[in-house]
Amino acid sequence: MGGFEIALAESELKITLEALTELEQKMVRLCESPENEDEVSDVGNDLIEVRLLLKALKERAINMYGHSIVNFSREAL
Repeated sequence: MGGFEIALAESELKITLEALTELEQKMVRLCESPENEDEVSDVGNDLIEVRLLLKALKERAINMYGHSIVNFSREAL
């Protein structure tokens, strides 16, 4: 299987990580309140993929930019 490469600036990577983190949280909430078993199953499978992607991206991002890359707080310093 081939790979897909993309170059992101630090700010773009931070936005991507934040969006994936929010997606993960949304998917977890859907899985925790099962109204439709088929949807929960589909979302659960996708959640696994999102978590694997997010884990790999976080590890590489932290290694390159430090832990501040995963600080998504909007509070003033």
